[in-house]
Amino acid sequence: MNVHLKKLDDIFEKYNKRELVVPDPLQFLYNYDRLVDREIAGLIASSLAYGRVQQILISIAKVLDVMGDSPYEFIHSKSFEELDEIYSGFKHRFTTGNDIALFLDALRDITAETGSIEAAFMQGYSDDDETLLPAMTHFVARIANRFEGGKTYLLPSPTKGSACKRFNLFLRWMVRHDEVDPGGWDNLPASKLLIPLDTHMNNICTSAGMLKRKNADLKAVIEITDWFKNINPEDPVKYDFALTRFGIRDDMAIEDLLRSMA
Repeated sequence: MNVHLKKLDDIFEKYNKRELVVPDPLQFLYNYDRLVDREIAGLIASSLAYGRVQQILISIAKVLDVMGDSPYEFIHSKSFEELDEIYSGFKHRFTTGNDIALFLDALRDITAETGSIEAAFMQGYSDDDETLLPAMTHFVARIANRFEGGKTYLLPSPTKGSACKRFNLFLRWMVRHDEVDPGGWDNLPASKLLIPLDTHMNNICTSAGMLKRKNADLKAVIEITDWFKNINPEDPVKYDFALTRFGIRDDMAIEDLLRSMA
């Protein structure tokens, strides 16, 4: 299938709409005006974005609801022991309440040191980097050091070849700014973002002939991101939200999308 820029732009204009966000972990970010709160909520929401979407939304709400209006103030007011107690009954597939407590404890210390998650992320960033992979690797290592074995399912590292779908999703939310993505991280160029490659995006890109690689890993992410860069070098993940509405929302089928792209 030959996919043309105009067809993608038509899909973007029609479906990149705030009213089509629900159900999506992104919906939680709209509750926070302050960037330091939104980036913490965003990292929690994206890190739990695995499994069935309805259960994802329930789990995110369980973590965020007890934080009140300011996740930033909440984590800075709690010790690890308090966090571990607050989330002791939490469970989301592979993620336990102890995992959440360790995650939040790491975010508290990092933001106490740097002022924000963005500032901590920027410590691993260089203008010479072609993508955000080096900065992602640096940031993940700082979080993962809190966990046994130096790794956590909440935030996989690209060094192991993971597609890092959830972290790339978080970065899309924070770097891009339009009707859907709230943005706020103004120091990073959208041109260096990578596609958040989930099952829906993988199926769409494979069916549309944009992706040849069989495994949905980091190499596939780079392959499909390069495809989008050829048509939109300044914003290769621009179409991600609009395309992935198909298959996520019950009223939008992937088959309908492929017909509109043909």
